[in-house]
Amino acid sequence: MQKRVAIWQRKESKSGMQLIDRVVCPDNLNLAMNRVISNKGNPGVDGMTVDQLEAHVRQYAKPLIAKIQKGTYQPLPVKRVEIPKENGKKRKLGIPAVRDRMVQQAIFQVIEPIIDPHFSPNSYGFRPGKNAKQAIKQAAKYYDEGFKMVVDIDLKSYFDTIPHQKLMNYLEQYIQDPIILKLIWKFLKSGIMIGDNWESSRNGAPQGGNLSPILSNVYLHELDKELERRGHRFVRYADDFCI
Repeated sequence: MQKRVAIWQRKESKSGMQLIDRVVCPDNLNLAMNRVISNKGNPGVDGMTVDQLEAHVRQYAKPLIAKIQKGTYQPLPVKRVEIPKENGKKRKLGIPAVRDRMVQQAIFQVIEPIIDPHFSPNSYGFRPGKNAKQAIKQAAKYYDEGFKMVVDIDLKSYFDTIPHQKLMNYLEQYIQDPIILKLIWKFLKSGIMIGDNWESSRNGAPQGGNLSPILSNVYLHELDKELERRGHRFVRYADDFCI
């Protein structure tokens, strides 16, 4: 992967290093920019491509950092697209603007190491060092141990129905930086563009956003805790899980 380095202007916080200062750290922003570019993907509602991102942030680095650090950054609505599923139905995806993907990625890189260690070892989806093969192996192990009655659950339209306020309440257990929480709230409430029509986003964390996977795990971690409290053996991969 070719690494690109934008000219970010470092802005120090007068109140000491906060999480938001780590988000706007030049190294963190450069890493986020490069990951978004390498992941490719389609443009959002503004039409900007990943190939245009580097030039954009070079031109607007100073005001962009200021807006992120103050919490005044305003994301664009996500672009709604539908892709076919194997069962003939369609999966709704939300494509954020490329710049919004970079800002989300920069936030993710700071909060993931704080949040992920709290998750259950039985949660395998969207986590570093975890994968679907490990989840299958663990499920087979439980079966071999004699737990042969299985409840297989797939939550319908899970990502589109996550309650925002409850999610934020759970997120505050791990992240207290008010600016980061404010920015995440803005991303959740940025709205959806379906063709030329804007719709409010009352619930959900659109599949396609860089923050959505970890936010989905934050919400379902409450389920994991309850299953553990009841003494169940279970394996969860995002919104698919077996008890």
